[in-house]
Amino acid sequence: MMKERVGHRPKGLPGPIVYRGKRIDFSDGPFAMGVLNVTPDSFYDGGRYNGRERAVERALELVEEGADVLDVGGESTRPGTDPVPVHVQKERILPVIEAVRERWEGWISVDTCSSEVARAAVEQGADMINDVSAGRMDPSMKEVAAGFGVPCILMHMKGTPRTMQDQPTYTSVVPEIIEYLGERIAAWEEAGVSRDKILIDPGIGFGKTVDHNLLILKHLYEFQVLGRPIVLGTSRKSFIGTLLGRDVEDRLVGTLATAAVGAWNGADVLRVHDVQETREVLSIVRAIKEARE
Repeated sequence: MMKERVGHRPKGLPGPIVYRGKRIDFSDGPFAMGVLNVTPDSFYDGGRYNGRERAVERALELVEEGADVLDVGGESTRPGTDPVPVHVQKERILPVIEAVRERWEGWISVDTCSSEVARAAVEQGADMINDVSAGRMDPSMKEVAAGFGVPCILMHMKGTPRTMQDQPTYTSVVPEIIEYLGERIAAWEEAGVSRDKILIDPGIGFGKTVDHNLLILKHLYEFQVLGRPIVLGTSRKSFIGTLLGRDVEDRLVGTLATAAVGAWNGADVLRVHDVQETREVLSIVRAIKEARE
C-alpha cells in the first residue's frame, strides 16, 4: 500500500507518443479513441460490426466523426465473459485492420490480452496495444511490445473479466490503483518497453463498484503523478445506467457528463463509442480551460 494519498500534479504534460512516423502531442489533447468491437457479445455494440465490410464502414465513420485513434477488438471483456481463442480473435480483427490501414494512415490500436494476437495485429498495421490486463494474463505481451517498440495502454483490472465484479473491495481505491499501475510500468520497463511508449488507464468498471468509479473520476488528476498519458473509458458503462436508471442505448448524456469531468480532471485520451458528440464536449472543455481575462 502507498503510505500516503497522492495529491499533487506534476508540472507539464506527458511527452508525445511517437511511432511509425505518427505523433500524438498531448498539448493538443484530449484525444478521442473510437471503439470498434468486432464481436458478437460486447455490451453495447456486440454483433453490429461482425462482418468485415460493416466493421470497416464503421471504422471510417468513426474517423469521419473525428476519431484520433481506432481501438479494434475481437474479444469482449464485459463482466462474466470467458477468453476468446486466439485464432478467433485474429479471424475477426486482422482483415479489418488490413482494410482500414489501406484507407487511413492514422492510429490503430488493438484491444487484446493475447501477445499472439497483438503481434499479428502490429504486423498487419496496428500502431498501439491496449491490454486491459497490463500483461498479467499473458506475460509475453511485454516482450512483444518491446520487440516492436509499439506504444501500449496498461489498464488496471481487479481479477479477470469473469470474476472482476464479484464484490470488488479496496482499502483506498485511487492510491491502490496508482500503486498497481506504477508497478506495471516498472515491470514493462524492465522487459525493455520505453517509458515514453506507455499510457495508463485506471479501468473504470473493471473490478469496481459504482462508488469506486465515481471516486476515480473525482480524483483522476492524481494519476498524473505517474507522469504518463491517462486513458479514460466510461462510455455507456453500467455505473452510468445504475445512476440514471438507463439502459445502455440511453446512456449517451451520462457518458458525455463523465467525458467532461474526465477531460477537466486530466484525461489525455477518451475511449468512446460516440466520437462526434465527445469531440464537441472536448471543444467546450478546452474553451473553458483556455478562457482568460
